Amino acid sequence: MQEVRKVLATDAALELIELLKAKHGPIMFHQSGGCCDGSSPMCYRKGEFLIGEHDVWLGEIGGADFYMSKAQYEYWKYTQLIIDVVPGRGGMFSLEGPEGRRFLTRSRVFTDEELKALDLA
Repeated sequence: MQEVRKVLATDAALELIELLKAKHGPIMFHQSGGCCDGSSPMCYRKGEFLIGEHDVWLGEIGGADFYMSKAQYEYWKYTQLIIDVVPGRGGMFSLEGPEGRRFLTRSRVFTDEELKALDLA
């Protein structure tokens, strides 16, 4: 079985990630918990958002680390996050804000086989 990834990015998201890295240098993501910017993946310059013991690393997309709070992860751990891009303004603190496109989190439930591979079954 192929490696099961907790977070993936569409081609459109990978393209926007490359643009943001070219403009801002290394970047990172933190999945918003739903306050000011809804439940959007927030994109920051690497190290601009402080990661702590209450955050979980889900993987990387386009060379950028992707995190989520532990509490939120408990609700999402049975799903794969798929980061996409749609037209519109990004979150007010997210780097893609001025680009006319914003990141969007889509998801799907892992299969039983994938849950076993992730040791979540």
